[in-house]
Amino acid sequence: MVVFRKGLNLKHEVAHVLADSYHSDLVARIKETDYRYAAGRLTLHLAREFGFCYGVDRAVDYAYQARKRFPNRPVYLTGEIIHNPHVNDQLRAQGIRFLSDPGEAVSALTPDDVVILPAFGITLELLQELEARGCTLVDTTCGSVLNVWKNVKRYADEGFTSVIHGKYWHEETQATASQARRSGRGHYLVVLDRREAASVCDYIRAGGSRDTFLETFQHAVSAGFDPEMHLQRIGCANQTTMLSSESLEIGEMFRSAMRDRYGEADLPTRFRAFDTICSATQDRQDAVMTLLAEQRLDLMLVIGGYNSSNTYNLARICAEKLPTYHIAEPTALLSSSEIRHQPVGSKTEVTTAGWLPAGEIAVGLTSGASTPDNLVDQVIRKLESFVIHDS
Repeated sequence: MVVFRKGLNLKHEVAHVLADSYHSDLVARIKETDYRYAAGRLTLHLAREFGFCYGVDRAVDYAYQARKRFPNRPVYLTGEIIHNPHVNDQLRAQGIRFLSDPGEAVSALTPDDVVILPAFGITLELLQELEARGCTLVDTTCGSVLNVWKNVKRYADEGFTSVIHGKYWHEETQATASQARRSGRGHYLVVLDRREAASVCDYIRAGGSRDTFLETFQHAVSAGFDPEMHLQRIGCANQTTMLSSESLEIGEMFRSAMRDRYGEADLPTRFRAFDTICSATQDRQDAVMTLLAEQRLDLMLVIGGYNSSNTYNLARICAEKLPTYHIAEPTALLSSSEIRHQPVGSKTEVTTAGWLPAGEIAVGLTSGASTPDNLVDQVIRKLESFVIHDS
């Protein structure tokens, strides 16, 4: 079995294809003019960090290199390489097949097949199956995710349960949880938010119904999890794309609960924590908070897939301050009077009327780490066409 982890030495050969597919001269010009763009009655302010991060850029680059390196062999992705429908459709157009698509199956793979592992990684169980089938692997797992895995594996080796702030259904969290199990004796618990963390902290302090606990977290704990036993020593980790401030707060909630239950003196042997929010996620969250603080804005547009965790958290930050529209793609801008978007806290896309105010308007714009510049370009051009047409 062959594994490529550092590219396939074809970066220059695919660079022009990537540029044609994802680059934007307009976005580059806006960056050069202090991230500000004016057109008619519109003033647009870009966050100073947005769009493709290093890890996503690397993953997409490796996928194109794999297609170029193996033109006559089947090339697969285990699932979405990143959470952006446009990028995934572009990869399908390159002839890359998705094992998550109907009719595809891991069980049908052979040693002739090439399989690309996505930026957020895969579970150990899936990796072992791919290795057993002898597939050639192209591993694009992000370094920030690998850092989380390293710490979670250490927790398991030292007999700590990994408490992961994340979405139990998310591919990255599933992959991280599998790392906690790798020793055969490690356990994990996934908490989605402060509310779930608080209920676990209450159990740590005062106990409760084991059956109720396991029913509440039935999809978010390791097999054989026993809250009486496996919450005695815990180590905090998180999905790298969660809201940073929430992850840090949850870590402190667990630190306080363990201190209350076991005392300050025992805390070093009972509790571990480290910051695993990736730097790109943090930079984008910081940039949008700076934009909100420094500019007078009428509304925010946040571009990215609805299943993109980092994009959703950017929208959460913005929605606390002003009207915010999380859109998946430029076509969501239906007209100057209607927009198709997914409100924060909802899992349903809706159409909202009267979203673009009359008169002079200031719009803030950011995009998730899996959103390429060409989509930001298209959104800006549609906005410009609306305000010019209405003027």
